[in-house]
Amino acid sequence: MKKLCAFTVAFLFLKFSVILWSLTEPSCFWRIKNSEDKDGDLESDCGFFVFTLEGPIEENYYNHNINFRIPARKYEFFLVMFFATDEINKNPYLLSNMSLIFSMIVGMCQDTFGNLDAAYSQQSNDFELINYNCDEKQRCDVELTGPSRTTSLKLSIYSMIPKIFFGPFDPNLNDREQFPYIYQVATKNTYLFHGMVSLMLHFGWTWIGLVISNDDQGIQFLSDLRQEMQRHTICLAFVNMIPENMQIYMTRAKVYDQQLMTSSAKVAVIYGKINSTLEVSFRRWEYLGAQRIWITTSQWDVITNKKDFSLDFFHGTVTFAHHHSDIAVFRNFMQTINTSKYPVDISQSMLQWNHFNCSISKNNSKMDYFTFNNPLEWLALHTFDMVLSEEGYNLYNAVYAVAHTYHQLILQQVESQKMEEPKGLFPDCQQVASLLKTRVFTNPVGELVNMNHRENQCAEYDIFIIWNFPQGLGLKVKIGSYFPCFPQSQQLHISEDSEWLTEKTLVPSSMCSVTCTAGFRKIHEKQTADCCFDCVQCPENEISNETDMEQCVRCPDNSYANLEQTQCLQRAVSFLAYEDPLGMALCCMALSFSAITILVLVTFVKYKDTPIVKANNRILSYILLISLVFCFLCSFLFIGHPNHVTCILQQTTFGIFFTVAISTVLAKTITVVTAFKLTTPGRKKRKMMIKGAINLLIPICTLIQLVLCGIWLVTSPPFIDKDIQSEHGKIIIVCNKGSVIAFHFVLGYLGSLALGSFTVAFLARNLPDRFNEAKFLTFSMLVFYSVWITFLPVYHSTRGKVMVVVEVFSILASSAGLLGCIFVQKCYVLLVQSDLNFLKK
Repeated sequence: MKKLCAFTVAFLFLKFSVILWSLTEPSCFWRIKNSEDKDGDLESDCGFFVFTLEGPIEENYYNHNINFRIPARKYEFFLVMFFATDEINKNPYLLSNMSLIFSMIVGMCQDTFGNLDAAYSQQSNDFELINYNCDEKQRCDVELTGPSRTTSLKLSIYSMIPKIFFGPFDPNLNDREQFPYIYQVATKNTYLFHGMVSLMLHFGWTWIGLVISNDDQGIQFLSDLRQEMQRHTICLAFVNMIPENMQIYMTRAKVYDQQLMTSSAKVAVIYGKINSTLEVSFRRWEYLGAQRIWITTSQWDVITNKKDFSLDFFHGTVTFAHHHSDIAVFRNFMQTINTSKYPVDISQSMLQWNHFNCSISKNNSKMDYFTFNNPLEWLALHTFDMVLSEEGYNLYNAVYAVAHTYHQLILQQVESQKMEEPKGLFPDCQQVASLLKTRVFTNPVGELVNMNHRENQCAEYDIFIIWNFPQGLGLKVKIGSYFPCFPQSQQLHISEDSEWLTEKTLVPSSMCSVTCTAGFRKIHEKQTADCCFDCVQCPENEISNETDMEQCVRCPDNSYANLEQTQCLQRAVSFLAYEDPLGMALCCMALSFSAITILVLVTFVKYKDTPIVKANNRILSYILLISLVFCFLCSFLFIGHPNHVTCILQQTTFGIFFTVAISTVLAKTITVVTAFKLTTPGRKKRKMMIKGAINLLIPICTLIQLVLCGIWLVTSPPFIDKDIQSEHGKIIIVCNKGSVIAFHFVLGYLGSLALGSFTVAFLARNLPDRFNEAKFLTFSMLVFYSVWITFLPVYHSTRGKVMVVVEVFSILASSAGLLGCIFVQKCYVLLVQSDLNFLKK
């Protein structure tokens, strides 16, 4: 026990220590580093021959034949071999009347590669095996090797003996031309990269580092992982391809260190073989204090030396391990193991595998920071039990694969009646290999084992997180599972019991750029990864209601974006209503001016025989006053909710009634001029002709305007339009004029009539007459021009209701200008100073 407390921090060549301490619940394990595991040694493989003997074996067979001390780190493999062979030998339906036994290959199960290289060097083809004699009876016994493929590759060169590799699945060993007699019992990692990417998506990790071995297996994993990451917009921050050659690695080690230590990625995937330069790199980075979340496979369940420790997600290693059921009878075997039958030191083996209730995770849901000062005193308070690692479970299945193969061979011997050969002796390695590679069976815990790895196996993964404590202690907790053959939304399951793992405050982020919140979108710079971007606010009336949106979505015309630009709100419908202050004011003005005009008309009718009314062609005055009344009233077409009829009538009535008014003014000016030129005797006939032409002027001018309006309505009539730009959050219902050109033609025609009236009136302003109204007509046209020249730029610079108000005000102002300039002085004379209303002789 004292030896267990003393541990030396040394960083030479490194080795793993995969010793598990498990909870009474299968989701949590305590692991402790054995004192014999010196940092600097790489883990060696174990190798066993498995064969049969007729009848039962002696009680103390292994005590007599295994006359060496079992290395502490290999206890698991030996105990699995003892347990599996004992279980098979007790099974009456498998190898009945036969005993399945094993022997260790000399030079293996040691703690260095030195003995292995000596035993299997290229200069020697001889193997020294315990309990295996190459006598006159040739036999073909199956070898079990693992967990590293190094031994399997070396042994395959020198023999045709069938071998089962119980380490992690290696695609290279499936090459039947290069390795025709090596078979694997581990499950394929077909969906490993899918599971890793699903975990990244769950925790929002989009900026990932990758460290792989620079070999075929690592390159293939890089290709598969990169393709899956690109499908989900996850980017690689860096890729470290570690060379297998130690000398080459040492020349580049600092480059790899800098690339990892300076990267902003907080999560890194590590994939490749243990007992390699990749493992050296991993331990080197742990020693340098690289605080990363490592995502990897179960073989990277390592214990590293740490001086201090804080229990949070940030310092963990997340591993994907193939799910396998717990072998309950294995615990019973350990509790009742007969030490006289097996050369096992129970106290030593229990030091490797003791496990107890993980009460810390239950009592402290948030896993507060703590330090283990004396782990042995703490461990002594708990009850122990043992569990298998993934390699141990693979070895268990490998022994059963051999047993089922031998059982089938014995049945074939019996059926073919070849009993001249000793029972259980199989000399034909080809026959053994052909049966072994096709074995499909159900192991005692009910799981299907298939030695044929051609098809993609839909294997479930358990997801663990591992922390390394000071004093060589480690904690391994199951946080979830991955089911690759379930629907995509159900494939990844993170345990809800691990609340302290699912809290967002404890799970670090690993992103190249800060997430773009709702209301913003991403913009990418050239020559940068897709995960690296800047955030800009959405354009006007566009929204983004999710994070990290590539494009903002434009709101429909009947909606508008809120201030945060995260959702579209319904627009309120608006128009120049009678209830609006402006609408009400314009209505009052139109009614007032209309009433005033009607009063003027009544006054003129009442005083129709007075000189001032008669002198200015009272009929034209009546027509002008009536047209002005309609000009004032047509402004009501612009107020209220627009419809198809009012949109058409707005511009046509305005154009026609103003044409009548202006053409009447023109007729008045012409009347004034001709009145002085036709007063001499003998010109009465000419006067009648000119008077008739003046009477036709108004209908002709109006007819021309009617033609222009007709063309306008036929080609591009006005229609109801929605203005969503003028007022935020509102839809302004307005009348679109349709053809802007036609609208300007109508205004231009009115302008030409007004210009003609102004010109004639200006020429007649100084004619000698008491009731000459040429000056007043000139002023009325000046007002008319001033209003409409001002109208055009103001009208085109406004939108929505303001544009309608400008047009209505221009109509009222120009009409009021005509009314005031022409009729105010006359009404003053008629009503106030009637003494001026007489003719001088």
